Amino acid sequence: MTRYKELLATVAITTTFFTATYAQAPQQLTVQVNKPGAAIQPTMWGVFFEDINFAADGGLYAELVKNRSFEFDVPRMGWEEVKQDSAGGSILIINRREDNANNPRYARITVKAPAGAYGLANEGFRGIGIEKGKQYHFSMLAAAPAGAGLKARLVLLNEKGENIGEAALSGFGGNWRQHKAVLTATATAAKGKLQVLFSGEGEIDVDMVSLFPADTWKQRPGGLRADLVQMLADLKPGFVRFPGGCIVEGRDLLNRYQWKKTVGSPEERKLIINRWNTEFRHRSTPDYFQSFGLGFFEYFQLAEDLGAAPLPILNCGMACQYNTGEVVAMNELDPYVQDALDLIEFANGDTNTKWGKLRADMGHPAPFHLTMLGVGNEQWDAQYVERYRVFEQAILSKYPDIKLIASAGPASKGPRFDYLWKELKGSRAGFIDEHYYMPPEWFLANAGRYDHYDRKGPKIFAGEYAAHTREGKEAESRNTWGSALAEAAFMTGLERNADMVHMASYAPLFAHVDAWQWRPDLIWFDNLRVVGTPNYYVQQLFSANKGTQVVPVLRNGAVLAGEDSLYASAVIDAPAKKILLRIVNVSSRPVSFNVMLEGAVAAGQAPVQQVLTAPNTGDINTLDTPRQIMPAEQTLSASRNRIRVTAGPASLNVVAVPYK
Repeated sequence: MTRYKELLATVAITTTFFTATYAQAPQQLTVQVNKPGAAIQPTMWGVFFEDINFAADGGLYAELVKNRSFEFDVPRMGWEEVKQDSAGGSILIINRREDNANNPRYARITVKAPAGAYGLANEGFRGIGIEKGKQYHFSMLAAAPAGAGLKARLVLLNEKGENIGEAALSGFGGNWRQHKAVLTATATAAKGKLQVLFSGEGEIDVDMVSLFPADTWKQRPGGLRADLVQMLADLKPGFVRFPGGCIVEGRDLLNRYQWKKTVGSPEERKLIINRWNTEFRHRSTPDYFQSFGLGFFEYFQLAEDLGAAPLPILNCGMACQYNTGEVVAMNELDPYVQDALDLIEFANGDTNTKWGKLRADMGHPAPFHLTMLGVGNEQWDAQYVERYRVFEQAILSKYPDIKLIASAGPASKGPRFDYLWKELKGSRAGFIDEHYYMPPEWFLANAGRYDHYDRKGPKIFAGEYAAHTREGKEAESRNTWGSALAEAAFMTGLERNADMVHMASYAPLFAHVDAWQWRPDLIWFDNLRVVGTPNYYVQQLFSANKGTQVVPVLRNGAVLAGEDSLYASAVIDAPAKKILLRIVNVSSRPVSFNVMLEGAVAAGQAPVQQVLTAPNTGDINTLDTPRQIMPAEQTLSASRNRIRVTAGPASLNVVAVPYK
């Protein structure tokens, strides 16, 4: 039996009398408030966004029309022809690559509908989510040199094909021009459709057919899905790492993420296939592309909205080593390096610089205050080190205050990991990015991972981690309470070592229940709903109770890092005069503590205990049952420097104590 199962199983090893007596005997924990240690970095707990699982198009980016500019490999994917009554016509996809390399295709629709209507219907991203009473902003580029008299009807349909909202458009002319309308939904549909229907006779060219909810984040036209961003805001993240992840690498270098192709006007951003489109045969998604409506400007803006530091990751001249392993020749690396230098100018440069001016032209004259930059994602071996050193020299020579993040590879140990640490330890990197996707028992066993790390050299960025358990039939099934509990135990070790660990983020962030490639994931959603997993609430309990300095919390003079199935860490929030004690109990019995404050006394309001637990470690939150596992709050009593705390079976407890 594994250590994880031993810790979480209900085991009767002694008499009922002894168990009851043991449960009633409180243990003593000492919180040494008078011995503040390492500062908790503002970036300690953050989020990592990657466009996987329909996280961007079909998710955070609120566009509801799939393949809006007919640029998918199959140009009419997501679209179907519609004929009503006696109407007819034809649809031709025209490619004008020499005139518009970034957005070459458009649809030429020949309409023969003196009665009835002819046009197209779009299926959206696994349907279009429509809410009763909400407004939706439609737009499209159109030119009709041979169809000035055509009229258009825009229709929202529910799953039964019933009309639940419509608007009209007319006044089409010979030149390309954007046409807009507003539709109000009369009913709700989780998987609706949009029809674009024409009546009359003639020919019309259409492109960039778009539908956005009016209710986007901060009401920005063409913006982000408000409920998903709110989930991020509620985490109070210290940083946002973007855009990946393996997305940065691409399956080959041609498919890599290039930030310069994601800025400027949306219709000029060149769509590419998403590298997760065909990554897993059992979860193949041939309709998964990147429109880059959510691009680097929007990422920076999102980080600013959240009060988080932006952390972009750039390609270092290497494609995914698990796929093609393609690398750019060293004598052709300069454009990749220049992309990094130009990105810093885009984020921070004065408006009289080339890239600073573009940022201003996009609506943000003030700098984004970029301080960190990642060079590569999960690269390894000598080819990575060789390329990283070129980036380091070029970037730090021009921007010495930028902190660089270097890769420790995809594994938590082994020859590649050891080699990268050996080569990069003496580098000028600010952080080494370690990743661990492991079973829950690994996280329980590694709560002390950083207790004995060499403090010289780069700091630690725990850039991607998640406890992986067995899968069930529900999409959300791998996000069990047991996995979240193991992560909580591990996070006490990250916090205890805040002098070494300056950043940490769970991965991946978002997943659509009907279009995922990878799980577990922190937040699940469909076209209308969103749910935080137990793992999400673990992250929230740490990040929303961040504190400013670590203080020792000891039992019998030693830290709790798995002894008797208990884990603990503590911080103080000096400006708020508050102690934040975390206790994780992964056993099947309650444990009571007398918490002694050394060098401080409780003052002001009563201490508050936030508890996250569930009846079974296999329990999950789903979109249908989203509140199964959520924090509950209770007040405690304090007697000067003593607080009685009980940590229930399989629970994360955060105790906030006002002090003086």
